[in-house]
Amino acid sequence: MEIKEIEIHTDDLKGTEDFYTNVLDFKLISKSKNTITFLAGNSRLTFLKSHNQNPNYHFAFNIPHNKLDSAIIWTRSKLTLLKNEENEIISNFESWNSKSIYFYDNNKNVLEFIARYDLENEIKKEFDSSSIIAISEIGIVTEEPMKFASQIIKSNNLNFFEKGKQSEQFVSLGNDEGLLIIVKNERKWFPTELKAEPNFTRIKYIANGWTNEINIRTK
Repeated sequence: MEIKEIEIHTDDLKGTEDFYTNVLDFKLISKSKNTITFLAGNSRLTFLKSHNQNPNYHFAFNIPHNKLDSAIIWTRSKLTLLKNEENEIISNFESWNSKSIYFYDNNKNVLEFIARYDLENEIKKEFDSSSIIAISEIGIVTEEPMKFASQIIKSNNLNFFEKGKQSEQFVSLGNDEGLLIIVKNERKWFPTELKAEPNFTRIKYIANGWTNEINIRTK
């Protein structure tokens, strides 16, 4: 599964432009009064203006699996990395054969750089924003994750993530290149105390040769 674009809300379009261009060094590719779009590797990240919603999201970016240490140095030079319950900045997901680091953006969205060791994506140069491969995860929040996931599988040409353990609290669909992370409302976004909440999300992706779009409309 390839995530080609996610569209999400922000109450602070100006602050979001400043963060993603001046802190994360993302390329700004389009801008209007109510929207702004950045390039994130092979994906597009679009923010739509919202009003007094204070939405929060979780999304992740795949990075080259041999550049996690370099990514830590680069990211730490710009912002504070979040620590997990073991007081570590690196979270090791053995069953997924991956390691991640986390940080907030200006909207207090929980962002993640994830190195997946089953992907052949190593590079030689030191890490910077141009090293990001694509958006690899987007969180979706619902009262019934398993029920919602079953509906998505049936209508959107997706499957359960073969490395993931599915539950009534947490479901993952897709593969190492792209995942929908479906969680129960008010479940905490790892590794923070921030409670997940349903918010507008539009996801454009390619799976099994088919281009699809999922629209989550709330509030």
